[in-house]
Formats: sequence, C-alpha cells, structure tokens
Amino acid sequence: MKLRILTIGHKMPKWIQSGFDDYHKRIQPMLTTEIVELPAAKRAKNPSEANLAQYREQEGEAILNAHNSASREQLWVLDVKGKSLSTEKLAVKLADAMQLGDDIALVIGGPDGVSPAVLAAADYKWSLSELTLPHPLVRVVLMEQLYRAMSINNNHPYHRGN
Repeated sequence: MKLRILTIGHKMPKWIQSGFDDYHKRIQPMLTTEIVELPAAKRAKNPSEANLAQYREQEGEAILNAHNSASREQLWVLDVKGKSLSTEKLAVKLADAMQLGDDIALVIGGPDGVSPAVLAAADYKWSLSELTLPHPLVRVVLMEQLYRAMSINNNHPYHRGN
C-alpha cells in the first residue's frame, strides 16, 4: 500500500518541515508515504465569497487531477464535518485498506477548504479535529497520527494508548 498526501501549498516554515520530515522518515518502513504539493490559487487581498468559491474550485481541480482515480486509490479528504477517528480506529481503517490492496490519497485542502467536487469524489471524509488548525500544522499532526496508527499495526512501542 502507498499513501499520498495531496496538499495545497508549499514553502513551509522550517519548524513545520522539520516535524513533518521526522515522522515521514519514521513511517517509511511501515507505509510508503509521499507528499504531493499542489499550487494554491492566487488570492485577492479582500476576497468576496464568490472569490473564495473560485479558489476552492481551482484548487479542487488540481486535487482531482492529482488523484489517481483509474487505480485502486481511495480518496480520503480532511474535512471539519467529516467523521472523527481515534488513533486506534485510524489504525484499523489503514489496516483494512492494506488488506484490500488499496492505495490512499489523503487531501489537505487550501485555507478556504475544499471544493464540493472534491467532497463529492471522496471515499472517506475524516475530521482530524473540531479545532481550527493552521494548514501547515495539519501536515505535522497528520503525519504523526499516521505514524502512531502504523506503530499500533506493527506492534511498535511508540503508541502507549489505553
């Protein structure tokens, strides 16, 4: 199984990149993981609601173009309205995808969210948290949780849950 993180934006602060890289390196023996950075839409200084919808649409097209829908790649979208998962349930969900032989494309949308087209195409909508998190920080939290879930699946002592 291969997991690709499709994310809007690039040029992360050094501390974000360092945290992401640390967990990315750790997870590789358990789960091949790749990050695909897609360009953010060019934004106006004071965008209207119509502008925001246009940004989501433009970024959504880039996400859907990057998704390998012709293969067995599930599309998981991070969405505040998605389903919450404990780390243990995430571990089960990843193990299930591995059993099926499916790959996963996991989407981190842009600062204005994801387009309705991306949400409609999603195989799974996951809420990482009800908190509003800065998009760069989501990369680190997501990678740490993926590493923790794979540690559970591989009987690695990293996770010390209940």
